[in-house]
Amino acid sequence: MKIAIVTETFLPSVDGVVTRLRHAVERFTELGHEVMVIAPELGVTEHHGARVVGIKPVTLPFYKHRRFTLPNPTVDGIIRGFHPDVVHAAQPILLASSGAYAAHRQRIPLVASYHTHIPRYLDLYRAYRWGKRPVWWQIKRNHALADINLATSESMKAELAEKGIENLHVVRRGVDTRTFDPRYASEEMRDRLSQGHPEKKLLVFVGRLAAEKEIGRLRSMMGRRDDVALAIVGDGPYRRELETLFAGTATLFPGFMEGEELASAFASADAFVFPSVTETLGLVILEGMASGLPVVAARSGPTMEQVVDGENGLLFDSGDEATLDAALDRLADPDLRARIRTAARAEAEQFSWENASDDLLRYYEMAIEKHR
Repeated sequence: MKIAIVTETFLPSVDGVVTRLRHAVERFTELGHEVMVIAPELGVTEHHGARVVGIKPVTLPFYKHRRFTLPNPTVDGIIRGFHPDVVHAAQPILLASSGAYAAHRQRIPLVASYHTHIPRYLDLYRAYRWGKRPVWWQIKRNHALADINLATSESMKAELAEKGIENLHVVRRGVDTRTFDPRYASEEMRDRLSQGHPEKKLLVFVGRLAAEKEIGRLRSMMGRRDDVALAIVGDGPYRRELETLFAGTATLFPGFMEGEELASAFASADAFVFPSVTETLGLVILEGMASGLPVVAARSGPTMEQVVDGENGLLFDSGDEATLDAALDRLADPDLRARIRTAARAEAEQFSWENASDDLLRYYEMAIEKHR
């Protein structure tokens, strides 16, 4: 099969969308499929045997930390020259919308996937809330072109269906259980992340430091608890503001990590904390689980599809400090903590990237059949 993937973000950027697409490309090429990725031009021209075609990006005023590519008519010619059997438009809002329209014009089967809940994110950027209605209009218009539309969770599927988007399915989640593993726990890393206080409950957050991650909601916890150390791992447009906000607390900003260093940061903590209620899934939750960590997460539809309170993680209500404190206090129970660690790892082991990517291939085949 010849597969064209048009995406708003790809390597060397690091986020959940890139992680999913990177593993998918690797799996597809290993199975003998020919793959081309069209993405913002960031210096990568090939990945695992797949050609990566870069389109010149720009810096958008409301998100200066990452470069995006606006809709571009050259995508039509690139896809026409490749002549794919299926086009996958990942989050068709800017560049990927050009892929969706190229597939529509050329009568090529189209799969469109929804990864980032941009309308919900706009609620957190006050100056851009006015854009919520036109963004929804654009999302619905672009997804209407697809033979198959994909959501990353049942909750997100239901919300998209309420907006009138049809032909919806949920694509499997995945995690690399070889990279993220409890064996990478390190006393040295624990001492580093806890700033020399390994006896404290060490919580780790990993992700892009942006307003939609709602990391600031943890500030009051750090102000009132002296038994907790927090490591906020990652980088992003909100980092400087967060460093100012958390100044004077036992909070460390070690910056961006990857590979074995990141695996060690996960495995060396007592819990992974996930305060966001705007995520469409949160693949990083599975990375925490694979590392054998209890996930302490704010309740939301997508989160509750992964975390069962008291079984493989602990839940709290966003904005309710008492429920967050109660979840952290439960971590003091060694028997509960051990059970959750075991169950979390077992949960993660069910979701390989190979199976998730094969699931995506089945949706490509479904789109081709439906298009016929």
